[in-house]
Amino acid sequence: MTRLAKTFEALRARRGRALVPYFTAGDPSLADTRRLVIEAARRGADVVEIGIPFSDPLADGPVIQRAAQRALAAGVTLPRVLELARDLRGEVAIPLVFLTYYNPVLAFGLKAFARSAADAGADGVIVADLPPEEAGPLSDETSAAGLDLIHLVAPTSTPARMRLIARRSRGFVYVVSLTGVTGVRDALAPDLVTQLRALRLITTRPICVGFGISTPEHVRAVAPYADGVIVGSAVVRLIEQHAGTSRLLEEVGRFIASMKAPLQEGE
Repeated sequence: MTRLAKTFEALRARRGRALVPYFTAGDPSLADTRRLVIEAARRGADVVEIGIPFSDPLADGPVIQRAAQRALAAGVTLPRVLELARDLRGEVAIPLVFLTYYNPVLAFGLKAFARSAADAGADGVIVADLPPEEAGPLSDETSAAGLDLIHLVAPTSTPARMRLIARRSRGFVYVVSLTGVTGVRDALAPDLVTQLRALRLITTRPICVGFGISTPEHVRAVAPYADGVIVGSAVVRLIEQHAGTSRLLEEVGRFIASMKAPLQEGE
């Protein structure tokens, strides 16, 4: 059983839900990302998503785009992110999942990427612009390496497509809560609960919801219908606001704890 499977099984057994914060690797620095991930684990994160900076992140809004640009300008590369994961694996026990785009993976080599990610201690990978119909070659390599390849369900996905995505996803199914790019939102999509209920009828795999979740109230609204929530832009925005200050870890850690609170056992 993979580390992701064990995590979700343990959470289900105690009626908890997973908090999955996202960090752009290298923003504001790789050393800070390491410290932030360790702090996130300490403050209640169950899984951490580590974004591999890319020059053309089509699924990301302005907050995460700026973070990727800062990291790239500082010289962050895929090999350096792999080194970061290797360092983190010795310090945190929670699952680590890479979020990337297909171009860096293809350039690195599918087999080399899958094996290197697994060797570094990563547990899964999300390739935001790789549809399941075209993911066969990478899926073969990630499966052989023991790495979970996670696919995304969009609000526009038909029932047939949701079944395909759920069948081919490993680790969990990533539900995109709204059309458009990542970013902080004031309100969740009105039909999100309907989407989650429809997916729940199709699969027993863990379901995690991302895009636009930015407050404890959002988390509380989603928690009864999902196995976890993914919080990206709200975390990255806090990092942007406090980068270079002594309050960075405390502010991000406090926010993560506030987002975890509605997901605790029996909540």
